[in-house]
Amino acid sequence: MIKVSEYFGGNVKSLSIQTAEGPATVGVMAVGEYEFGTSSIEVMKVISGRLSVRLPGSSAWKDYAEGESFTVAAKQKFQLKVAAEASYICWYR
Repeated sequence: MIKVSEYFGGNVKSLSIQTAEGPATVGVMAVGEYEFGTSSIEVMKVISGRLSVRLPGSSAWKDYAEGESFTVAAKQKFQLKVAAEASYICWYR
């Protein structure tokens, strides 16, 4: 079953799905700055747009463009800056 979730006043929306690689979410983000926490390892791939990401333990921001991905360990927080609407897929391991 597909589950719909909304965060940050509806500025981030996702659909939970089951893929051949396990559970995942496909979502969209409006312009803004966000902080997320992880419960499991997350592998996030940018589908469209660009995400500026500050990973746990880093003071530097790194941009990820369409087709690029990054991994966040379990039980961590990470920050995102979204300058223009973007979409992503996130796999949970």
